[in-house]
Amino acid sequence: MTTTHSEDFTVRTDPFRRELLAHCYRMLGSVHDAEDLVQETLLRAWRAYDRFDPGRATMRTWLHRIATNACLTALEQRTRRPLPAGLGAPDNDPDRPLIRGEEVPWLQPIPDAMVGDPADVLAARGSLRLAFVAALQFLPARQRAVLVLRDVLDWPAADVAAALDMTTVAVNSALQRARARLGEAGLTEDQIGEPSQPEARAQVDRYVTAFTNADLAALERLLTDDATLEMPPFLNWFQGRQAYLRFIARGFTLRGTDWRMLPAAANGQPAVAAYTRAVDGYALHSLQVFTVAADGIAHTTVFQHQDTFDRFGLARRIPASTG
Repeated sequence: MTTTHSEDFTVRTDPFRRELLAHCYRMLGSVHDAEDLVQETLLRAWRAYDRFDPGRATMRTWLHRIATNACLTALEQRTRRPLPAGLGAPDNDPDRPLIRGEEVPWLQPIPDAMVGDPADVLAARGSLRLAFVAALQFLPARQRAVLVLRDVLDWPAADVAAALDMTTVAVNSALQRARARLGEAGLTEDQIGEPSQPEARAQVDRYVTAFTNADLAALERLLTDDATLEMPPFLNWFQGRQAYLRFIARGFTLRGTDWRMLPAAANGQPAVAAYTRAVDGYALHSLQVFTVAADGIAHTTVFQHQDTFDRFGLARRIPASTG
């Protein structure tokens, strides 16, 4: 391929990098793996660029087809990436020791900044929200691909069949089974819908105020009846307003009540970086991602992996004056 062709390839494919990253992330549940698969996609596309026919497919469709098949190949060597709530019943006893599950390849959050501005992040039917991506992990790889191509990218069944070397009948059957399995997972509109960003952020701001004031009564008013709290890499998780609050109360007892929280955004959802008091300011504790329902905070996922902190560019410490 000549230098001119290489430059042309770069110019034509660069606009699709972010949406390819989002696509690979939905399929794999890992930001790191998704980045690798975008590079693999572009390498495969570059090698085949001389054979690209714009009369048969758009550049977007062609790249997503390559990306989907690259993801399917990668998934042959990878296990699913769940969240704790996908692995069993809630613990609901905050007095029991937390059990680490370091051997589990946990689902990772993705910074909104990596996949576009907030409007873009929310555009694809809530398809980047944690609950949806977590549910995808429990589908067989090919069902996962069919569901994403049909319901997220809105491809016709015939195009999906051509991309995945399946019959249209097989695509429709796989889509039906995938939708049924997501229904069994209990996904609700609050979990995968497209809430008002200002309204959701305002609700989280009230939560932050209550938390930093160690005001359990105010927190109780902000939580839904079945509010869920999970904290990968810990296997324990809690469901129900009272279990949630008891765990928070235990945290205040163990770590104190002096916290700072800075706004963040992940998976098209409001998030915060939480810092606990340390000798020389505040030390990074977690990235917390919120699902906000019409009646309050419905789900909080607390991430504590260093690679997540690095991915979001979170400072390890902030001065005492920050708040």
